[in-house]
Amino acid sequence: MKQEYIFIGPPGSGKGTQTKKLSEEYKLPHIDTGALLREEIASGSDEGKLADSFISKGNLVPLNLVANIIKNRLKKDDCQNGFILDGYPRSTEQALALDDILAEIDKDSDTKPIVFYFKIDEELLIERLVNRISCKDCGEIYNLKTMNIQGNKCPKCGGELIRRNDDTEEVAKKRFDTYFRETAPLIDLYQKRGWLTTLDASLEIETIYKNLKGAIKGNVHS
Repeated sequence: MKQEYIFIGPPGSGKGTQTKKLSEEYKLPHIDTGALLREEIASGSDEGKLADSFISKGNLVPLNLVANIIKNRLKKDDCQNGFILDGYPRSTEQALALDDILAEIDKDSDTKPIVFYFKIDEELLIERLVNRISCKDCGEIYNLKTMNIQGNKCPKCGGELIRRNDDTEEVAKKRFDTYFRETAPLIDLYQKRGWLTTLDASLEIETIYKNLKGAIKGNVHS
């Protein structure tokens, strides 16, 4: 049976960590919207060039263009058995665009996605973000408060550890407020459809992953 999972939650809620674990174990492609756009631009495709024309000017990429890029990615062979969609949709408008995409690629099946909402308290989220560092090479994320990191070398691969310029308390609060202003209606939409499973993102990584897999195994929407 085809497996379609959508991960939603604010920046710093741990979606990326869980996506990576699930993708590796279930052999499903991880579709990250931001990375996908960067790859499309780097490829020099017509859609990539068009997207870059907006991004380079500091403008948002139009809804239809993003939807087309995502649709093309989900049509690829490695998505035939399913995928994990991370970072899309972020609004009701994008969710409706995704409905059209899924209706097209799943027209010969009755597949319905499971939407995982990573719920976390604002105070804890901000604490995570301001203490977050990541590896420039492998992308591994570490927390300075909870992990004993020596020097500026990644314990996993030896790459340079860096801190994002926007991982400050002021910026984190703005990102949190923006996320919930845009995404709260989306959470309600998927809840009413019975597609939503809420995960407590404040728990330990392995506990969250256990709960995630338990929800998948039972196909639970709650």
